Amino acid sequence: MEQEFVTLLNRHPGILYKVCSLYGKTPDDRNDLFQEIVLQLWKAYPVFKKESTFTTWMYRIALNTAISNYRKVARKPQTVSFSELDLQIPDLHDNATDEQSSLLYDAIEQLSAVEKAVIMLYLDDKSYDDMAAIIGISTSNVGVKLNRIKAKLEKLIHSATR
Repeated sequence: MEQEFVTLLNRHPGILYKVCSLYGKTPDDRNDLFQEIVLQLWKAYPVFKKESTFTTWMYRIALNTAISNYRKVARKPQTVSFSELDLQIPDLHDNATDEQSSLLYDAIEQLSAVEKAVIMLYLDDKSYDDMAAIIGISTSNVGVKLNRIKAKLEKLIHSATR
């Protein structure tokens, strides 16, 4: 079971990197979140019923973990990290050299945790049905949320370019 789990994770590392880079502000935050997501995936793997694809299930666990962590951190005072880990998660923000990409990432940073999840899945070309299954809302609600998020992003980007 362990080898199967590791093989599946290694087939889809981008999911974890995307979620970690979207919800982790610093490299240490991203590392901590990465470890927490992998732990939660491992704990949930024995009961994975394969009713959905592995990636849909993985997104759901990763996003739920990230959002829970995001909410915990928002309520908690800042702490200092005591350990230096060698696990490096790529910082997608540093790779955004294009000014438009930078503006988009800055605007996405201002969204709520759920809004970030929806837009990340949209940018990852997930269907509305997949997004609904991952987030746990109806397909029509995905469309409504996505339209509102797009309008919000447009407003944020427009105000940033003034």
